[in-house]
Amino acid sequence: MTDASAVPGLPDGYEFSADTARIDIGRTHHWLSTDAYWALGRTRDKHERAVAGSLNFGVYDRASGEQVAYARVVTDEATFAWLCDVYVAPSVRGKGLGTALVVAIRDHLQPCGLRRILLATHDAHGVYEKVGFKELDKPGQWMVLGQS
Repeated sequence: MTDASAVPGLPDGYEFSADTARIDIGRTHHWLSTDAYWALGRTRDKHERAVAGSLNFGVYDRASGEQVAYARVVTDEATFAWLCDVYVAPSVRGKGLGTALVVAIRDHLQPCGLRRILLATHDAHGVYEKVGFKELDKPGQWMVLGQS
């Protein structure tokens, strides 16, 4: 597990956790279902099932304990992972929390020896490029069943 004090770029006053028990289900559901273009209208039940079937990560305000960022990873922990539902509360955006969260997740997954970590984004390419993500070399090799 990634040590919160070792998360590069995580601003003072915040901590990273990979403990699913710390996830504020109500808060993360509200964020995603009302403010995230990819999850608008997601039901609470669907969110709870997604959390239960994923690795979950949060960033928390040390003083209040309040969760201020969230992401989850769907993975077999051997060959592949999908990073998704990355969200930073509007009140703390611009402080580098999103980048620090993704760095911490990348580092947390490193011991698994994954061949690839995939994600999809409409508008945050720059955030992920800072962490080492790049566009697919051969997007024509990838296929999808279902569309959003």
